[in-house]
Amino acid sequence: MNILPLHPGGGNGLDEQVLIKVHACGVNPVDTYIRSGTYSRKPLLPYTPGCDVAGVVEAVGDNVSSFKKGDRVFTTNTISGAYAEYAVAADDTVHTLPEKLDFKQGAAIGVPYFTAYRALLHSTCIVSVWRELNEVMHVDVLVQSLAQSKCSVQVGLAACQIARAYGLKVLGTAGTEEGQNIVLQNGAHEVFNHREVNYIDKIKKSVGEKGIDVIIEMLANVNLNNDLNLLSYGGRVIVVGNRGSIEINPRDTMAKETSIIGVALYSSTKEEFQQFAAALQAGMEVGWLRPVIGSQYPLEKVAQAHENIIHCSGATGKMILLIS
Repeated sequence: MNILPLHPGGGNGLDEQVLIKVHACGVNPVDTYIRSGTYSRKPLLPYTPGCDVAGVVEAVGDNVSSFKKGDRVFTTNTISGAYAEYAVAADDTVHTLPEKLDFKQGAAIGVPYFTAYRALLHSTCIVSVWRELNEVMHVDVLVQSLAQSKCSVQVGLAACQIARAYGLKVLGTAGTEEGQNIVLQNGAHEVFNHREVNYIDKIKKSVGEKGIDVIIEMLANVNLNNDLNLLSYGGRVIVVGNRGSIEINPRDTMAKETSIIGVALYSSTKEEFQQFAAALQAGMEVGWLRPVIGSQYPLEKVAQAHENIIHCSGATGKMILLIS
């Protein structure tokens, strides 16, 4: 077997790269979009999918001082791709994996948790306000369609854990009893069955006339109209996931001066990634960051994994490829 060398085409110089022996990697819906050619960014071929690696450092470039051979790490991106026995990553996308988390959990951190952090805390500025007040705020957060598909559950459970850790009131939606239990186990104070015809009325009754301050939306093409009617004055819908178009009435944003904000993780600056990483590392050490693992596949079953992540519903955690 040939071991992947440090990668000359990676943007970062060879001296700033890390070679990782992969034990597990996460499967994200965007992997399927890129592979099928439907994503806005077209990769250079040949292409290996994947961003979220967890494994052990095999070698480092000359200018890498934060890691050494044998360190346990996870990534938020790769240069070479993640679906492989070895992966190359820029050193600023590599992060220490604490001993209390295994490699499967490590492979579930990158895109889901960093996206959830950007969506919930960076995009809404909640974290800066919370730190200024140094107290629990009365802020209601709804994580929509959290267990409606395998793509939504990954970021959704991360958002629930983060919001609960920062003292916010967390509401979630899910479509099965199992999904609702998982949402409650991961930080939600209340959960609603989005398959029930009157679930929106139940949410309104729970939050009262004030409405919901922040909605983390995983399926905007289905829920956006309802979201706008649930918001409080100045509330925000943070769009993390979408699978089509939807017609809305802009007037629904006017009376309460609400807003719709899209989130793209890789629009974050290097400094923002460092901020996200520091906060999430603290969550790992304290214990509120607890990745939930769902379906697991060997690397040779990756085609089935891609089929299932798009078409299966009722997800229960992060989909993982195990690299032997």
